[in-house]
Parts: sequence; structure tokens; C-alpha cells
Amino acid sequence: MMSGRGRLAVCAAAATLMTACSLLPLATPNSWILQAVFLVLLQSGVGALTRRAPLARPLTVLAQAVFSLLVLTLMFASEQALLGFLPGPAAYTQFGNLLTAAMQDVTQFAIPAPVTPGIRLLLLGGVLLIGLAVDALAVTYGSAAPAGLPLLALYSIAAGLAGGDGTRWPYFLLAAVGYLMLLLAEGRDRISRWGRVFGGVGSGARAGYGGPTGAVAPVRTGRRIGAMALGIALVAPAVLPSMGVGLLPTGGSGSGNGRGGGTISAVNPVVALQDNLNQSDDRVVLRYRTNAVSNADMYLRIVALDRFTGDKWEPAQRSLTGVPKVLPSPQGLGPEVKAAEVATSVAADKSYVQMWLPLPYPATQVQVDGRWRFETTGRTIIGDRGQTTSGTQYQVSSLALEPTAQQLASAPPADDRLRAEYTKVPDSLPQVVAQTALDVTKDAGNDYERALALQRWFTSGAFSYDTSVRSGTGVQAITRFLRNKEGFCIHFAFTMAAMARTLGIPARVAVGFTPGTAEADGAYAVGLKDAHAWPELYFEGVGWTRFEPTPTRGTLPGYTQETATSDTGPSAPDTPEESAGAGASTGPTVAPTCVGKDAQLGNCDPLAQASGIDGDDEGLWPRIFEWTLRVLAWAVVPLVVLVLLLPLFWRRRQRFQRLGGGQDPAALAAWLELTGRARGTAADGGDGQGGASKALTPGELDAMGARDGARTLAAWLELIDTAWDYGLRPDESETPRRVAGRLVGDGGLEGAAAEAAQRLATAVEQALFSPRPPTATGSAKDVQLVREGLRRNADAKTRIRAVLLPRSAVRVVWRSAERWSAFSARVSARLRGAGDAVKRPLRQRRTS
Repeated sequence: MMSGRGRLAVCAAAATLMTACSLLPLATPNSWILQAVFLVLLQSGVGALTRRAPLARPLTVLAQAVFSLLVLTLMFASEQALLGFLPGPAAYTQFGNLLTAAMQDVTQFAIPAPVTPGIRLLLLGGVLLIGLAVDALAVTYGSAAPAGLPLLALYSIAAGLAGGDGTRWPYFLLAAVGYLMLLLAEGRDRISRWGRVFGGVGSGARAGYGGPTGAVAPVRTGRRIGAMALGIALVAPAVLPSMGVGLLPTGGSGSGNGRGGGTISAVNPVVALQDNLNQSDDRVVLRYRTNAVSNADMYLRIVALDRFTGDKWEPAQRSLTGVPKVLPSPQGLGPEVKAAEVATSVAADKSYVQMWLPLPYPATQVQVDGRWRFETTGRTIIGDRGQTTSGTQYQVSSLALEPTAQQLASAPPADDRLRAEYTKVPDSLPQVVAQTALDVTKDAGNDYERALALQRWFTSGAFSYDTSVRSGTGVQAITRFLRNKEGFCIHFAFTMAAMARTLGIPARVAVGFTPGTAEADGAYAVGLKDAHAWPELYFEGVGWTRFEPTPTRGTLPGYTQETATSDTGPSAPDTPEESAGAGASTGPTVAPTCVGKDAQLGNCDPLAQASGIDGDDEGLWPRIFEWTLRVLAWAVVPLVVLVLLLPLFWRRRQRFQRLGGGQDPAALAAWLELTGRARGTAADGGDGQGGASKALTPGELDAMGARDGARTLAAWLELIDTAWDYGLRPDESETPRRVAGRLVGDGGLEGAAAEAAQRLATAVEQALFSPRPPTATGSAKDVQLVREGLRRNADAKTRIRAVLLPRSAVRVVWRSAERWSAFSARVSARLRGAGDAVKRPLRQRRTS
């Protein structure tokens, strides 16, 4: 049987996990909760082992904390850790980077946010921290009531972030049940140190003849504390300000809450882009009208990602201003570039919830109602204090730029400050990426020709467009993309931008929509599948310039379709060079030598030879871990259901054993013990399960009428347990007649049911005190009459509990405890005997 402290540990872990479920609406996918379940159970198991050692209480908590740190290190910083799991300075630096990235993510993503590595660390680490606090307070220090404080904090934070929308009551109920379960487990543990909650431990109680007589004060106190804490938890989310516009708000930016009515949560377009491209229904999110001669270059730009950390591309943190009436001149644009003014009117669908305003680039004037802010460097307009694009209508004036190939080819170098910022690449970027960029552009004479060579390399046919490829913007995603040569727009855009930076060309990535499709009324419709990403390269005198490396997507800008002025310039990109061909494999192949077209197209796959980086962003361990958790989840769910149904099955089996016409060994043993007719020692260790009957022969049992007496007693025990299941607690101090009278009075029995109860009381008295018990006839039918009478008089809740969670099922726990105690006593005796046998020769040897 599980000890009281073990039961507390299980309830503490369950309460933590049930409360952690309130975080589920905040992030998607929800598979992280399976990892949380596994980790909290491991942490709880470490606590249980150290408490059995036993260690001092602070050392127990320290052991759990150290174990949790090692597991988190194995999951999130194994490459930086010693031996893969021992945290060192590099591992702590990795933790810091992930947490910093997580805090930036939660300020930008709407709810539900994507589970990025940083957010996963935040979720799992937070749940483990709360689990450690709950386990320490409730189990290690034996005070469950204060353990409600960390649980309350966890639930309140989750409720405050998600905001109140009337859908959180199941999470509140789940957290409340977990906390009350913890309180009741502690109350039972305290009381069990003084005796059983449900009656005495004498033979009569074991046989089913006794039980509790009233509630215990500590249990009532625990319930009051629980009710008060739950009341605070219920009121706290209503008092706390809602932060549903993102996981955490930042000044000058906001987001839609991303909830309800088919709303599209697209605060970070990079994360939402793949989901949008894979939608079965290309829902229209924007419609616009424009006076542009052609909409081929009418890319609706949302945000510029200009910071490459190695883990991802993201917008740099910059100051925001109010939206000016006339936007400042685009960075780097000179007067020599031909430009035409274009007027566009845009209407966003109500279902499109986005914190960035889609704009043609470069916009010069924006007329929009609402709370919007302007970021000068990226030329983006961002919603403030919850302002989103949902249902927004606005007018934009923009420039249709037409730079020539000559202007781009002759562009002077950018200033040092701009080059330093936009050519920066992380140290973790493999050198082979830069080497590949050099190989592809070795025949180019200037930055423009290098940019054309990169674009042509991606669109020449060696790469395949596939939206089912796993997303990712870090160095490992780039490495995998260059090796496997398959991906979608984010892979093409981020990889070309990274390669351009290694060549010294200032580059960033823009995310938004392609121009959309024309409608009959002259407007253009932009759908989810028009979501797109493309690189922007900087040329002094022209400014930030769009390139299109993604095959089959968007349109090639006109300035990339002209022949460069250099004699050594590349051919036009719309005349693809020799490629691997339709029948060739798009996977990497290694040639003895790597020259010419093979090197330019990347078919030599130098990544496999030089990078030393696994193409999997997450590594093998997390994938094995996730699949293990899935298998465990599928196994645990049926097991939990089975455990919940065990009381029902056990009670049915016991009823059949007592009333089914056979012989109940427990009832026979109880009858022999109560009548004083048992002799000898129980053969099975004295566990009360028919042990005494084994000392008598079948003839002796028949001669004394033991079988009839046992059947009558079995029916009586079933009557007592049936009454207990319907709320009438047994009392071992009462006589059978008194018990029958209480059943009739308190149970509201009338007619045949009342007469059956009286008959059973008379029969059990005769069975216990007559020299020879009368033949047991009709006892099973009388029990059934009483059971039906109790069921008729009970309310629906009592009837359901009597079937699914019968109170008398606690007897199986008592019986298991007694058997375990007997087993432990036998093992201890044998161990002491073995020890004495070893010590005896030693004593004799010393004596001699």
C-alpha cells in the first residue's frame, strides 16, 4: 500500500499538472504538456527517493532542484554542457539566450503563441519550479495549505494573460480539484498517524463490521482553507488586468488576442506563414484597389526582419513614434531613380488579426484610424495597446521604383554603420555557407551581379519548393536547406539574405503578401496562401531593393531581368542555366572534384563534409523524447480509466462473491473468528483471508454448520457495505438489530425492504450465537430488496457515487495494508534470522 507521504507526493504532482493545464490556451502546439507531465513525475520521484534515504529537508529540495536543472540542461543545452547534461558556463549562456529570446517572443506573439525553444523552456522550467515549490511545502515540510500559493500564482498568471472570455472555467475547475485533492490527502495523512479515518482496526472492522462515526476536525479545516484559496483564485483573474493582446505587452506595440470566430492569429508572420500556405481554404484576408499600371510589384510588406541571432531572424528592438502625415524619405533612395506615385486603398477582413499594417514599399503617406505607431528604420506601422488590422480600412500612397541595372551595378558602398549592422552574421553560422556564396558568385564583378547570381542559383532548378518542409530560420535550418535543397519561401529568403551578408552586401528579410489575384470589379484579393517572405538588399542611391529567390512564387523584379553592364556579368535569370534536371535527385551528391556548375549549384554538398552540424533543428533526443511521451500518453490514458473504474469492478466482484451462491473465504474466516471456533494458526500468514478455515477439515466445517453461517454473515457484510455506499456509515459498536433499525430509519426503508433488513439481522444473530446456524436461504434476495430501497430514497449524486466510487471500496486499501504489513513482518523476521545465523559463528569463533 502507498504510504501517506507517498500519497501526498502523487497528489502534489497531480495538483501541479492539473493547474499547469491552465497554460494550454497560451501556446500551441500543446505537446509541451506531455513533457511537463514526464518531468514533474521524475522530479516527484527524486523527492520520494531522497525522503526515504532520509536526507535533511533542505537537501531533499536541493536534490530535486539539481535533478531538474540537469534534465533541462539535457533538453535545451546538451551541446554546450559537459558530457551532454552537466551545466557549465556555456550552458548557462545558452539558457540566458533562450530566456532572452523567449521574453522577446512573448512580447510579439498573440495568444496562442507558437512554442519556440525559448517559450518551451519558459513553460517547462516554470512548471518544474512550481512543482518543486508545491512538493517541498506539501510533502517535504508537510504543510499542504501554503502549497496553494504557488498553484494560485500559476493559475492567476495564466488567467490574467489569457483574459476572461468565459472559456476558462474548465481550467479553474481542474486546478481547484487538484488543490482540494492535495488538502484532503494531507488531512488523511495527519489523521492516519492517530488511527484510520474510517473506523477501528479490530477484527470486526476488518471483516466489515465497523467504520467511522463522524467527520474529523482537520479535514473540515482543510476544506475551509481550500475554499478560501479557491475563492481568491476565482476573484484574482477578474481583478488582474487582462493581457490578452500578447503574452506580455510592450510599449508601443500590441496585438490581437487571436481568439474566437475563426480569427487568424498572425502576430509573428514568420511563424504563421507556413500554416497559412498549407491551409486547405485560401481565405481572403485583404482586398485593395490601386491606380498602379501593374500590380506585379505590389507586394504588401508587413515587417522587416533585420537581426540574425543564429537561432532566428527577428525585427530589432527600435523606438516607435506617432505616424507622421508624410513618412520620411526611404533610406538610401536617391533622386536619380525613376519613381511613380501610386495610390492604394486597402480593406482588411475582420478575421485578419495582425499587429503590423500591410503596406506597399516604400509607403510615403498612410491614412488610418486607430492607435498606430511608426518604426522609422523598418518603415513599418505597428498597432498600439491592442490595435489590430481586424476590419481596418486605410489609404496608402507609395512609390513604384524603377531602378536600372546600371544604377544598381554602379552603387557606391554603404556607410560603415549600416554595413556593420546589416552584414553581421552569428559566429555559429558554418563557414561553408560563406564558401558556398563565394563559389556561386565567383564570376560576379560587383554586389548587384552577386545578388543576381544568388537569385539565379536558387531559381535555376536545383531547389524544389515544398511547404511541408519543417520551418526554421536559424543556422541549422539554413544548413539543412542548402543540403537537402527543398523548402519554401522563408528558407529561400533567409538563406539568400545570410549568404549576401557573408559577401558584405547589407541584407534583411521582409515578410508580407504577394500582390494577390484580380477580381471582376477591378479590386485585388489577397489570401492566406499569398503569404510570403523575400530578401531585401541595400544599394546606396537606390535603398532597400527586393529580390525574389523563391521559384514559382511572386514575380521577378524588372531590374533583375536586365543584363548587367559588366562584361563578366551573369546571364538573365529568366534563362535558367543547366540544372540537375527533372529526373535528378534533389538530395546531396558528393563528387571526387567539385568545380564548375556542380560547385555553383551546390551539388557537391560541402555541408555534409565541412559543417559538422546535424540538419535537425531540434536534434535526435527531443524527437525520441516526444515520441516516448506520445506512447506513454496512449498507454497512460487507458490505465487511468482502468484505475478510475477499479472501485466499481472490485465492488461488483465482491458482491458476486458474497451473494452468488459460492463460499466467501473471508466470510468463513470471519464467522469462525467471531464465533470462537477457529483453531490453529492461519496457514497464509494470518491475513484473515480464510487462514483459520485451513486448520479445519471439510467434515468438521459441515458438522458445525460453518458454511451456512458464513453465507449468512457474507450477506450481512454485503448489507453493511451497501448501506455504506449509500451514505450510511457502519458502526462496529452496534448490534445487528440496532444496525437494522438505523437502516430502516435513516435509509427510509419501508415495506418489503424494511422487513428484509429485519430478517437479515435476525439471521446473522442466529448464525453468530446459535449452536448450529440455520440453513441460509433468501439472504441474497433480502440484500437486493434493501439495496433497491436505499437506491430509491437516494438522490442522483448518491446513486452515481454508489456505483462508480463506492465508499466501501476503502476496504481493499485496508486489506492491502494488512497484507503488506504481514509481508514486511515476515521479510524482517527472515532477515533478522539470516543475520543471526551469520553472526552466531562469529560469536562462537571470538569466544573460542
